[in-house]
Amino acid sequence: MTKCKNSPGFKGHRFPSEIIEYAVWLYFRFSLSLRDVEDLLAQRGIVVSHETVRFWMMKFGHQYAKSIRRDRPPVGDKWHLDEVVISIRGKKRWLWRAVDQHGNALEILVQSRRNMKAAMRFMRKLMKQFGVPRVLITDKLRSYGAAKRRLVPRLEHRSHKGLNNQAEVSHKPTRRRERVMGRFKSARRAQQFLSAHDQINVLFRPRRHRLNARSYRHARLDAFAIWHDITCEIAAG
Repeated sequence: MTKCKNSPGFKGHRFPSEIIEYAVWLYFRFSLSLRDVEDLLAQRGIVVSHETVRFWMMKFGHQYAKSIRRDRPPVGDKWHLDEVVISIRGKKRWLWRAVDQHGNALEILVQSRRNMKAAMRFMRKLMKQFGVPRVLITDKLRSYGAAKRRLVPRLEHRSHKGLNNQAEVSHKPTRRRERVMGRFKSARRAQQFLSAHDQINVLFRPRRHRLNARSYRHARLDAFAIWHDITCEIAAG
């Protein structure tokens, strides 16, 4: 793998792009805390504080996710929408998430309500980015149906808990990270982190149960190549 020649995108940082790239990958790929990443880097002789790692995550995580989202294949025409409760400083918040039939994360939105207005806001955000899907699949929350009737009355809507496993399974990595991070500290921080985490997580977690060993190794190599190309793109910018 070739090194990135120029690094204006990493200008002002004491560490080279290869180390920052590795730290960001570790944090978003695995369920690690900031201090876990600090220790893994220390084992390799790289002395960096967990606060520096936090700064790298906040600055570069969004850039990686943006590039992954930009270059991925077109999204599917069947969307699965679901919402899950998360606790932020003792208050209940709702994490709305959409994935397509291929398991690709489309968008997340942290909101304080679980009603028709919240569903409309989330659906408007999705359709502004990706257009109108062929089919919308949700659980039995009535807010989805009410929002759909106001926005796109003719859209096919399947409301059944058993059909929405795709979206419900997509919440599992979030639950793992929530435990490691000791819960999210603010809605803004949760939105920022999960928007990046969803995209990076999907890139490095292909649907392994549907791939043989050889195909999975190829998918993993492709993911590493994409990650390195994005690093070079950031460095050149």
